[in-house]
Amino acid sequence: MPVGRISAHIDHLRLERYGDDTGFFGMLDAVDDPSVFRALFAHAERWLLDHGMRRVLGPFNYSINQECGLLVEGFGIPPSVMMGHCQPYYPLRVEELGYSKAKDLLAYHIQTDFPVHSALASLQARYADRIRMRTLDKRLFFKDLQIIRDIYNDAWSGNWGFVPFTEEEFREVGSAMRFLVPPDYVRIVEVDGEPAAMMVLFPNLNEAIKDLDGRLFPIGWLKLLWRLKVSGLKSGRVPLMGVRRRYQNSMLGATLSLMMITSIQSSGLARGIREVEMSWILEDNSGMIKIIESIGGTCYKRYRIYEKALGN
Repeated sequence: MPVGRISAHIDHLRLERYGDDTGFFGMLDAVDDPSVFRALFAHAERWLLDHGMRRVLGPFNYSINQECGLLVEGFGIPPSVMMGHCQPYYPLRVEELGYSKAKDLLAYHIQTDFPVHSALASLQARYADRIRMRTLDKRLFFKDLQIIRDIYNDAWSGNWGFVPFTEEEFREVGSAMRFLVPPDYVRIVEVDGEPAAMMVLFPNLNEAIKDLDGRLFPIGWLKLLWRLKVSGLKSGRVPLMGVRRRYQNSMLGATLSLMMITSIQSSGLARGIREVEMSWILEDNSGMIKIIESIGGTCYKRYRIYEKALGN
């Protein structure tokens, strides 16, 4: 019987950007047996070496713009939509094989009834003549999708491990958004008439499917549709948020972030959302961490990207 699974893969967009001969592992799933982990990783590492890689990072399923990181804290809490989960023995088994921390990714939990930040009103007044905020325009869906992608690629371009979303990749994100995300769960903010910031809240699909046991038939799909369209969900996740680099680390940038958060708060509360996960946040993104913690956010999960040199 199968006892484990792993992928070894190369992200050519990353290699073009960094040129560091780094490959990835991902899709990790295994029983708690050191010999199984050893066999899986030996095979993945050999494949990467045979393809010219000299370093391995992971887990990535399959890139940094998809599901990534190995859960190392917060095992007792169910995963939010498009976030991973694993048993507590996974980090130990990986580290036994010579892998060490490259970077931690944080997940923050926020109750949606948090009080509006005391400074927001005065900040909005200061920039009132420069800022315009709106929701997604369904009539111009693909145009707005391109705006969101463009802001994201600019906002995240200086972050650790960044690889830009391609147009094709983001169209896949858009397919999920079109079906799952109400237009008022999206915010696009313009500064002086130019798109400058964006934020997207996803309903937590995991909440809707947790008792379906992976089966949509014969009546699972009806339950799912009812929960998504009628009864509503109580939780959500913010997977996409960004402020253009030229406004980051400034009072205007902080204002844009707070405006989007508190505006989507109103939309979420109106639809019954009571708690939100903001993830993932780089552990050294002190500006965003400060903003999230200022409205009561608490770090309740930690995911780790591991690294290892190959061929030594």
